[in-house]
Amino acid sequence: MHSVAQAVERLDALASTEPVALLARAFADAGHELALVGGPVRDAFLGRPVTDLDFTTDADPDQTLRIVEPIASATWDVGRQFGTIAARIRGEQVEITTYRSDVYDGETRKPEVAFGDTIEDDLLRRDFTVNAMALRLPQRELVDVHGGVEDLLAERLRTPQAATVSFRDDPLRMMRAARFTSQLGFTVSDEVRAAMTELADSIDIVSAERVRDEFVKLLATSEPVAGIRLLVDTGLAERFLPELPAMRLEIDEHHHHKDVYEHSLTVLTQAIGYEAERHAGEVPDTVLRLAALLHDIGKPATRKLEPGGAVSFHHHDLVGAKLAKKRLRALRFDNDTIAAVARLIELHLRFFGYTEGAWTDSAVRRYVRDAGPLLERLHELTRSDVTTRNRRKADRLGFAYDDLEDRIAALAAQEELDSIRPDLTGDDIMRILDIAPGRAVGEAYRFLLEVRMDEGPLGEDEAAARLRAWWAERDATA
Repeated sequence: MHSVAQAVERLDALASTEPVALLARAFADAGHELALVGGPVRDAFLGRPVTDLDFTTDADPDQTLRIVEPIASATWDVGRQFGTIAARIRGEQVEITTYRSDVYDGETRKPEVAFGDTIEDDLLRRDFTVNAMALRLPQRELVDVHGGVEDLLAERLRTPQAATVSFRDDPLRMMRAARFTSQLGFTVSDEVRAAMTELADSIDIVSAERVRDEFVKLLATSEPVAGIRLLVDTGLAERFLPELPAMRLEIDEHHHHKDVYEHSLTVLTQAIGYEAERHAGEVPDTVLRLAALLHDIGKPATRKLEPGGAVSFHHHDLVGAKLAKKRLRALRFDNDTIAAVARLIELHLRFFGYTEGAWTDSAVRRYVRDAGPLLERLHELTRSDVTTRNRRKADRLGFAYDDLEDRIAALAAQEELDSIRPDLTGDDIMRILDIAPGRAVGEAYRFLLEVRMDEGPLGEDEAAARLRAWWAERDATA
């Protein structure tokens, strides 16, 4: 955390910006309270970029609209029933929420919304003390009734009220604790950890979509492993992603293998490193990160103890792809994400055959064809899957993959590999063989594609000759 003096300077600078100052004057002139709250105040203390401008007020939603409409270029409801009005002021989007003192029924995470009278009551209902600070405007007075500054200095996540009460009110806060652990680099207090463990099964009342969204936000952080460990250690992961803790396979003294869970966390970390190296500045790649974390989830189901002390996981790639599809569907991921993650898991072992013997050009073409638009992600996943501490082995695998990528690039330049097609179209096939559309056309197309994969471009004349020869042989054996 930056020093308190630096935080004060940043808060003063934030309060002086035109949108904030304009809002502060408008609410003060109307006789209402206004304060910056939560994330902007926390991030000012941490020296992080302020990306959201969230405010709280004693004005109800109708009063808020009357105050902001004269100074806003646009206003809209983002949740009037929850007291929130959004507006665009001098090019900045802001959200203004009426003080709340919600009541939860303990069976769902939907509160019975009640508007509050004081900012202190509003701050009590928030998830963590570091998010329960406010800056009164225009006075620029810090409101911190729950020790948020102290917890920022200690890099600690603590709840404003008893953790069991907070998490029973809204179990999704436990997922947020894991995200903030990674996002802010903080640790949870002993009370928070104990409450997460005790109430882990209460996450079941939260919709799959909300759990998914929080998990994706965690994965999108630059160092998600700490948060993932917290989810696993407290039993939360068991409730929504049981395949993850299941990778903590027992290692006995006779049958040795890598700790699959620890290996998977290392692969995830390395994949994020390749993302940063190859795609600097781009948004986090959810598909790659899911595939990296889940690429070995088929191992527990395929584990076999072999004679002599070895352990095998035959076909864990195929089993893992099926398990990933099932789990990601349960978490309501979109079909494209599910298909991409499953395909990467299915293909993640393919490269290791390359190190066992030189691939022909046709084998390289098939690798590219099978990966399709996932090729770059497959490069990153495969490289990340090398976690051996044997430097010589790691170098050998790295050099081999360098060689494979070089060959792919050379073939792509030569043949436009990413759009491989036979030398003849379906119309050409029907014309040359004098046949109507049907299954035979598809068989002929696949024959020509295999020839193209094996031998490269043939030219139309040679392809037509091969097609006629294949057709004659097919008729003779029919």
